[in-house]
Formats: sequence, C-alpha cells, structure tokens
Amino acid sequence: MEDSKNQETSAVSPYRVEQQIGHLLRRAHQRASSLFQTQFADVQITPTQFAAMAKLKDEVELSQNHLGRLTAMDPATIQGVTRRLIDRGLVQTRADDNDRRRMLLCLTAKGIDLIDSLIVKATLVSQNTLSPLDDEEQRRIVELLNKLA
Repeated sequence: MEDSKNQETSAVSPYRVEQQIGHLLRRAHQRASSLFQTQFADVQITPTQFAAMAKLKDEVELSQNHLGRLTAMDPATIQGVTRRLIDRGLVQTRADDNDRRRMLLCLTAKGIDLIDSLIVKATLVSQNTLSPLDDEEQRRIVELLNKLA
C-alpha cells in the first residue's frame, strides 16, 4: 500500500505557479490593463468607468444597482464609479417616474461624445490583447472566458 501511495505522488507533476489558471489569468489581465492604460491615458478613464459608460450607451438608462449588476461591480464600486462620472459631467441622474426614490442614470451629451470616441480605442485594446492568437484562437478564448465568467 505504501508503494502504491508513493507511485501516485511521484506520478503527479510538481506544482508550478506559472502553469496555474489564476496566475495565467492575472498575467493576461495585466497585459490587457497595460494596453488599456496606453490607449486611454489621455482621457483619464478607468476600465470600470469605461464599462459603465459603454453599458449606459447600450441600455440608454439604468438604475445604479442594475448598472452594477450588468458590469459585474459590487454596490460600493459602482457607486464610486458613477459618482466620478457624474462629477465629470459624463453621466446624469433623474428620478424614476415609477418610483421617485430610485434614480436612473444616463449619459450626458458630453458622455455620449466621449464614449463614441472611446469605443474605437477599446476595440484596439481588445485586438492588441488578442494579437498573439490566430482568429480561431481569439474566437475560442473569448468563448471559453464567457463560459468561465
């Protein structure tokens, strides 16, 4: 029995951090973040701010809570993101006609102009992030990451 256990242990490959999914995802995220910062440095927009603005462009008007869920941000994060976008005049609020206690968010004209110009930059970030892969690999990794997310 002891020999069987030793054989199983020796058959298992050693743990290598650089082969672990969390490590690889972190490195891929660092690559994407660096490319994002390079493209967006002149407009001083964070990835979370961009995501919120892009989703508001898609949906036109959302509650802060719903926007947070759609962009995978916790309540504290989405609150800070929307506050900063409002302070910059990129997003505005209005009371919901059906529930006056709830505020709805939408892009301002300035926000719409900015997000329209940033989408081109974001497309370049995605293309550059995926550039080491061929077209089929790019399609597959996006498909697999969607499955994991």
